Amino acid sequence: MNDKETPSPPPNFAEAKNSRQKARAAGMDPDRWYVVEYASAIKKGQVKEVVFWHHAIALYRGEDGGLAAVENRCLHRQLKLTHGVVDKCNLRCAYHGWSFNRDGWLEDYSHDNFGKPLIKRQLRTYPVQVRYGLIWLFPGDPERAGEYAIPEIPELMGDDPWANFVSDLTWRTHHSMVMDNICDFTHAFLHRKYQPFIDAKLTHHEADEDRVYLTYEAYMAGGRISGIFVDRNRVNTRAIELCYQYPYQWTNTGDSIKNWSFLLPIDKRTTRVFFLFYFDALKIPLIDMKTPKWLTQLVLNIAKPLVFKPILAEDGVALEAEQLGYEAYWDAPPIELNPVVPMFQRLTASKWENYLARNKAQCLPNYANG
Repeated sequence: MNDKETPSPPPNFAEAKNSRQKARAAGMDPDRWYVVEYASAIKKGQVKEVVFWHHAIALYRGEDGGLAAVENRCLHRQLKLTHGVVDKCNLRCAYHGWSFNRDGWLEDYSHDNFGKPLIKRQLRTYPVQVRYGLIWLFPGDPERAGEYAIPEIPELMGDDPWANFVSDLTWRTHHSMVMDNICDFTHAFLHRKYQPFIDAKLTHHEADEDRVYLTYEAYMAGGRISGIFVDRNRVNTRAIELCYQYPYQWTNTGDSIKNWSFLLPIDKRTTRVFFLFYFDALKIPLIDMKTPKWLTQLVLNIAKPLVFKPILAEDGVALEAEQLGYEAYWDAPPIELNPVVPMFQRLTASKWENYLARNKAQCLPNYANG
């Protein structure tokens, strides 16, 4: 491509010629549970728009506390229902006041002297659940919602959960770039100020049709602040295991420091990511003791804006720049020294390809043309 010419757009999924191009054009299979919001972000009587792969959804909480999710448009004039209000347990359009229930059916309409609206269908609805303080939504075929499970995190269940926090960021980048980034530990130079990991060496990797599992030998939490709270006598911080367990990602350091990453693909170049970190315990500097849960939580609450957010923000800067670079030079030869990165891309592409084939054969709700 001549640098002086206007670059042609990246190929779509059908036109892509290699695994990187296919991954960058792929959506995410809607027949999975996705985190879309914090449970605390939607109070009783509130409605908020969430977007999954170009599809707008109205997520609201009725006056009884129950959550519901419906297609974000009124069947009358197609206004977004998020412009409206929650009325008891229904969602009422802002324009003419038409009211839809949790099952997507029109229950109340104005100017009834003109006759009953000739609405033959209901709004599409979406299964929702709350777990780990997060709202999970199933954007695909609701008949399949029971076939797939929200990840089980036993450390956060029961009466004595580990100390934890969630940090979310929205980046102007494709979701496949995010997955490549959070699984590829060769970018330590980007984080040279905070040093969350140092001298990572890939020691093992394997893949099947549902996941890519890998391990690194690395010096974890090497920063000036984070390092003083890690109990290196009790926890092995010289290695980390990671897994791209489609469509999620998890990490484990010494069975004491763990993380899940939940991606929400908003559109072809926007991704919101929820990072859920949880810790068995930390240590108090200069004192050889394991911190109690309440103190661990307090330290994490302080460390979240001081350490974790800035590290993740560095990733965001790089990823948004990578998105622009790919759009300009998508036809450049792929250069990947880490052998796991093409494996991530092939998994992303294969899952989307499977969805497209299933969608075509069964006439499922269509996200292919998002």
